[in-house]
Amino acid sequence: MQGSDADAQGGLINRNVTVNGRRTSIRLEPEMWDALDEIAKRESVRVSDVVSRIDRDRLGRGAGLTARVRVFVLGYFRAAATESGHMNAGHGLLYGHPARR
Repeated sequence: MQGSDADAQGGLINRNVTVNGRRTSIRLEPEMWDALDEIAKRESVRVSDVVSRIDRDRLGRGAGLTARVRVFVLGYFRAAATESGHMNAGHGLLYGHPARR
């Protein structure tokens, strides 16, 4: 990941990211940074590439970049959360859903 961790305030971590050629700072929860790292790894790109795409696509128009990053992460994993994907991963077994036994 490009950038560095700053001290966490209120559970948020501030990191510097290069977005479409300009350096900016984004404050996100540690789990959001983990999710961005995972997305970048899955897509074989850098986190800055993912954030640059979010910035270019203007997902969630009118919202700030940090909010658009959160919306993108949620949408990325929601798109991956299909019924067959859940069954293959064994999700649903924790609560004993009969359809997944």
